[in-house]
Amino acid sequence: MSFPDTQSAGQLHFDEPAPGVARLRISNPAKRGALDHAILDRFVALVPQLDHRCLLITGEDSTFSAGYDIGDLPDEVFADQAERLVAHPFTAAIDAIVAFPYPTLASLNGHCIGGGLELAISCDLRIAAREIKLGMPPAKLGLVYSHTGIRRFIETVGAPRTRELFLTGRRIDTDTALSWGLVNQLAGAAELEAATLALATEIANNAPLAQTGNKRVIDAVLAAGTDLDPALEAELISLRKACFSSEDFREGVRAFAEKRTPRWKNR
Repeated sequence: MSFPDTQSAGQLHFDEPAPGVARLRISNPAKRGALDHAILDRFVALVPQLDHRCLLITGEDSTFSAGYDIGDLPDEVFADQAERLVAHPFTAAIDAIVAFPYPTLASLNGHCIGGGLELAISCDLRIAAREIKLGMPPAKLGLVYSHTGIRRFIETVGAPRTRELFLTGRRIDTDTALSWGLVNQLAGAAELEAATLALATEIANNAPLAQTGNKRVIDAVLAAGTDLDPALEAELISLRKACFSSEDFREGVRAFAEKRTPRWKNR
């Protein structure tokens, strides 16, 4: 499976580094991995086509992403173009990542700032190189951030840490990010790729029905807050009941008892 790259400044490269793992690599070296229209549109186009058991998103060399690419917009069109970048292609790219039915993993190989950090926390899990910094600079840019983005941070690290990120604009180190739950795992820069592929492979080898089902339940409960709509609750209960009669559940239990690797059929 391959996708042709565009000729714009920003690129989003695709490869399959392990069975069942799709890797999308952000490449915009001249702008520290800034997310331009071409990169964001490629997320929207590519992610729905993928049927891999784990989606891995990373950056290039020592850069993950410095956020939105709005630095070079001329004054006369700045407000309109900046709003268009944030309101449409960025939101659509995030939505495509969130909608991916299997687990998603961000490998933060370099500094992860602004919109790059929101993209990372839109993934289910994050592994980071110890040497990098993370931050949200809206306070230092005069930017009022989207309520959907801020809600995503509150769900990830809670309201007090979200306030600290957004109201100070400071960058934090990865030990702090790990203690907050902003990242799940750390690795040295030299070990990051191997550690990431090991985690992505472990995820991809798990039961596909369980992965999509549990991800659906987690997302639904987070979105609903304290009160589940009765129809939604009935859907989630039905999802759980259906797993008991699936071939994969029987195979998982049998393989566990026989101490062997399961052979999943996704049904």
